[in-house]
Amino acid sequence: MTSVAIVKGKTPSKMLETALKLIEAKNLISPKDRVLIKPNYVAAKHPSTGITTDSRVIESIIEFVKRCGVRDIIVGEGGSGDTEKAFDIVGIRDVVTYHEVRLVNLNRDTRINVKVPQPLALKEVGIAETALESTCIINVPTLKVHHIALVTICMKNLMGLILPKSIMHSQINQKIVDLASIFKDKIKINVVDALVGAESDETSGNPVEMNLIIAGQDMVAVDAVGTAVMGIDPFTVKYLRIAEEIGLGVSNLEEIKVLGENIEEVKKRFR
Repeated sequence: MTSVAIVKGKTPSKMLETALKLIEAKNLISPKDRVLIKPNYVAAKHPSTGITTDSRVIESIIEFVKRCGVRDIIVGEGGSGDTEKAFDIVGIRDVVTYHEVRLVNLNRDTRINVKVPQPLALKEVGIAETALESTCIINVPTLKVHHIALVTICMKNLMGLILPKSIMHSQINQKIVDLASIFKDKIKINVVDALVGAESDETSGNPVEMNLIIAGQDMVAVDAVGTAVMGIDPFTVKYLRIAEEIGLGVSNLEEIKVLGENIEEVKKRFR
């Protein structure tokens, strides 16, 4: 069974350390990897809103990756709004400066057109060169409801790697799966910053205090667990069903081993 860890607490660094130990994350990274840490900075809003990834989580991931012997580390994101302003508001510039890693605005990166293998709806997409050159992506989304796709966690967070983003909005469920299929071998670890989630909307929703970190290797399984933690049945999320049908990952909760906290004990019903 694929494993997903849920850790509850008040100290992000300790929570992350516990979650990564539970999923044996150190076995998923090589010192030779070129690591891209991909947060969610979709809008220029503070992490306390639940909209963007907390920089304390990113900092703890940088420290973990360094302990694994990796020296080539980039934090990269291409938000839908002003990504440079988002970098300022979330406080990530100080983190990357202190740890001497690169910060890349993927919206300003060189774009490479990539054909989707066996596409459902997205035949070709422009992807940031930094993402394509990485050998290991650590996906660090937040826990949010989405006004079209119902939820946005790991799989949908990959939209920050592409340009233009507007191509995703028709047949969004199929295209989320297509995009995830491109990166399925590069994404080694998914860490959901669920310290504060967002209900109602992904860019202007209301914050929901959760005090959780959710982590796993299978992004479909992590999304399924995150969806359930928001009080939403994963079966109602169309892109999760499609992803499982084509073998991209596991969305059936009965086939996922949840480590740490029990879903029912930490679940809150998001609007």
